Amino acid sequence: MIDPLLSLPAQLRRRLTESLAAGTIGPPYSAMAVRSSLGAAEEEAGFVLAALTALDRADVAPQGIVLALRAADKAREEVARPDLVWSGPEVPGLHARDTRRVYEQLIGAAEHSIWASTYAYFEAPKAFKVMSERIDATPNLSVKLLLNIARRRGDTTASENLVRQFADQFWTKDWPGRRRPDVYYYPRSLDLDETTGVLHAKGVVVDDEAVFVTSANFTEAALDRNIEVGMLSRDRTLAASLATHFRVLIERELLLPLPSA
Repeated sequence: MIDPLLSLPAQLRRRLTESLAAGTIGPPYSAMAVRSSLGAAEEEAGFVLAALTALDRADVAPQGIVLALRAADKAREEVARPDLVWSGPEVPGLHARDTRRVYEQLIGAAEHSIWASTYAYFEAPKAFKVMSERIDATPNLSVKLLLNIARRRGDTTASENLVRQFADQFWTKDWPGRRRPDVYYYPRSLDLDETTGVLHAKGVVVDDEAVFVTSANFTEAALDRNIEVGMLSRDRTLAASLATHFRVLIERELLLPLPSA
């Protein structure tokens, strides 16, 4: 009888659990209470209301529903297995998640936070279209975008000038949205010493609960045509760990904020 609620998206299921535990949703259940507490669409709210009403008729108390939902979520976390994600030609007979689809679904469903890192991007307005639309549509969404600023071989331009040129290009031509993400870069990639490193990490963390690590950059070729491989996990511990690593790099000023144009 609890199965319909277990099929809800993770974010909606979590809000339902918290609302039931806090008593903001309780019997007799109403469509208004469900919609206002969960921020759900009318169709989703109707689905939740029908399931809660059926449980109430079976004398299942809200606390019982909370315990069942939390137990199911814990069991899912313990048995969660990552999915392989591929770009490139399809292989008949083998199931594989698609890189572009995974990237766009994760970004398009973000509610609280996005961490995204890429070494390269081309046709920026296209590359950042889904992300910029999600930021514009979700006022409380926190987005941290980590980008590499490259120094061409033989270029001796001062690092601060390269950063300024990159920032001017990014904010005036590359970023397509109204609201801006917080953008960071790796200053060591601009050192004149050729033995220094670059920001080469490619990955996305959404809402500290889903993590996608991939060989694919934010380019059309990488998302669609190249043979690229990655892994998608719903392991919250892993997702939070990667987000924390990025956060500490920023706190220690190993990654610096990109100046505004």
